[in-house]
Amino acid sequence: MITNAAFTARMRTLALTGITATGIAAAAVTLMPTNAHAADMTKAPARVVTSTSGNHGTTGTSGNLDGWIKQALGIMKAKGIPGSYDGLKRNIMRESGGNPSAQNNWDVNAQKGTPSKGLLQVIDPTFNAYHVSGTAQSVTDPVANITAAANYAAHRYGSIDNVNSAY
Repeated sequence: MITNAAFTARMRTLALTGITATGIAAAAVTLMPTNAHAADMTKAPARVVTSTSGNHGTTGTSGNLDGWIKQALGIMKAKGIPGSYDGLKRNIMRESGGNPSAQNNWDVNAQKGTPSKGLLQVIDPTFNAYHVSGTAQSVTDPVANITAAANYAAHRYGSIDNVNSAY
């Protein structure tokens, strides 16, 4: 006869084995920052920065992620840059968690002196090459960051909607 404690322990072992066998645990570990990275992440400002590009004040969409995405989509449509709200938001949440001040200070780009910045974690050279006219000339401006990243993704992958990992 098996006791409740033994049954629970066996189920935990089986669950972990099943997760590991499917690769889910490896993916979760890959996405988790190391302790050093987690410490760096806590240094990033937790405030929301209002964008200063274009005509945010007249659109009624400034100061929040939904508004920045919608404004970027309007600019992207006018400039012929493909992408959807869902594709942008999915990538933003993966890259920065929606923090326009996010900066990666530990990856290979940062080690070379060009850390990834902003909502879609764009490095300065990429931002400069794919900057969309009519937006701020600032990599941390939310709308400028989104449109430059979407422009880059369109050239490299066909659309930001086709990006499902770091790019």
